[in-house]
Amino acid sequence: MKKLIFKKFFNNITIFFLISAFSLGLIVWIIQAVNYLDLVSEDGHNLKIYFYYTILSSPKIISKILIYVFFVSIFYNLIKLEDENELIIFWTNGINKIEFTNKLIRYSLMFFLIQLLLTTYIVPISQNKARSFIRSSNIDYFASMIKERKFIDTVKDLTMYINNKNGEELEEVFLKDQLSDNKFQIIYAKKGITKNVDNTNYLILFDGKIINNDNGEVNSFSFKKTEFNLSKYKTKTTTHPKIQETDSITLFNCFNTAFKIFKTDLNKLNDKNFNCYNNIYNDVFRELLRRIYLPIYIPLISLIACLVIIKSKNDNNYTKYKFILFFLGTLAVVISEVSIKYAGNNNLKNIIFFSIPIILFLISYGFILKKNNQ
Repeated sequence: MKKLIFKKFFNNITIFFLISAFSLGLIVWIIQAVNYLDLVSEDGHNLKIYFYYTILSSPKIISKILIYVFFVSIFYNLIKLEDENELIIFWTNGINKIEFTNKLIRYSLMFFLIQLLLTTYIVPISQNKARSFIRSSNIDYFASMIKERKFIDTVKDLTMYINNKNGEELEEVFLKDQLSDNKFQIIYAKKGITKNVDNTNYLILFDGKIINNDNGEVNSFSFKKTEFNLSKYKTKTTTHPKIQETDSITLFNCFNTAFKIFKTDLNKLNDKNFNCYNNIYNDVFRELLRRIYLPIYIPLISLIACLVIIKSKNDNNYTKYKFILFFLGTLAVVISEVSIKYAGNNNLKNIIFFSIPIILFLISYGFILKKNNQ
């Protein structure tokens, strides 16, 4: 009988969690997808790149909202059971509050492992995969980048100015092409048009002049028509892997180079295009903590939600008690995100960071144990 009661209880939490996570995740995803439209409108990438990039942001969104949605799921279901007088079913079937709490903690470990899998493996891979699409793409929607009377330097090594734009026709076009450190080319044309041939973008210019500057030596010539191949240019969108997009093993190897915890083959770091240097050790350390240690807050917030069982709805302070617990659970989630910023090379701050969830867990569990024995 006990197994059936707990099975129904945990099934309700799981269903509520899945629905809430999907709904909230979809809202956040849509908001981010709108923000990512700059990849098309400003950076000139095509819709396929935009679609892949937004889809691959989903694991990161889920990992960000998982802890809080899990807390709300437990809290809501416990409140619902209490309000509908169904919590008494547990107590009348010989389940005491400590047994109930232990079951809930064990259940939370499943979400702890899911979060750990997301943060240490799935999210870095998906983020790096998303960046790889940007890294390997050219300027596909060049026309969308062109703005009248505005210097456009979104494209690497190329600065453009267009005085007027009538549909596909451009008037008074100025270009500066940085060929190398000491060599550049300035192009002026009265008119120009953009053209796509076999998925290659061209800028066709008419009636203009080209000025070449090679280490101070200047020469120029006029033209009636010239074609400017845009396929060689990349946007300035960040293409190298960020710390958040680097796999956990590489980050650990980088951290290991500072503290020599284990012998590490540093050549592996170069294979990942990840530059490990002294100035980023603290950032790497915080990122590893975010991935590996922060999921420990999941058992803690499940325990805070479990404090609902201490008071009956018939208690005069029950409503106030609910709000306090909800606030404490929310505060614990906020602390988990904020505290990571203070971890680093300060040993005292690191001790405080590691101690907070453990101390709060022991206090909450001790409180339930005390109430159960009364």
